[in-house]
Amino acid sequence: MTLTAFVASWLLCLAAAMTPGPAVLMSARIGLREGLATGTALAFGIGAGAVFWASTALFGLSILFEYAPTLLIALKVIGAAYLVYLAYRMWRHADDMIEEVATMATPRSRFSAFKLGVLTQLANPKGPIFFGAVFAGTIPETVPLWVLGALLTLIFIGEAAWNIIVVRIFSFERTRRGYISLKGVFDRIFGAALAALGAKIAIT
Repeated sequence: MTLTAFVASWLLCLAAAMTPGPAVLMSARIGLREGLATGTALAFGIGAGAVFWASTALFGLSILFEYAPTLLIALKVIGAAYLVYLAYRMWRHADDMIEEVATMATPRSRFSAFKLGVLTQLANPKGPIFFGAVFAGTIPETVPLWVLGALLTLIFIGEAAWNIIVVRIFSFERTRRGYISLKGVFDRIFGAALAALGAKIAIT
């Protein structure tokens, strides 16, 4: 595997990570609601979820989806349902007391935030399809395991780093004050966007 192909694979994966989707949306909301520390744990979970999907693509799950499309459909429905559930919770609590939000520190543990990041990433089962398409054109079958390990490590770093940047932007006090002043509106926008992403996953 050439260095050019290796870098191209990683850059394509990084570009996908930066595309607005459930992970980026969740990072923005956690940054607003729970701050940088909790958001960083979430970002690490998102990175771990991306590594899981990339690993399954490298080791053949995307091929399995081609031969068993009902499995992919089932995963898409489950993932979409999870995202819609999260959207429902956002919408339901949109009008919670502003004072509670303003004084909220870290309402969940680092592990809970990490788990949320993993589940948010796994809720989109198109991951192995995307990674499979990228890897099919850039990674030969004879590539050494250490090269695959290096690529997976960079995928984790790219996913986590980008979402930490998103968390940081939305955790600034000025951004937070703007959110608090329009909490109901923002939560409904976040919820509607997440529900729309879930529906898109289910039907495409």
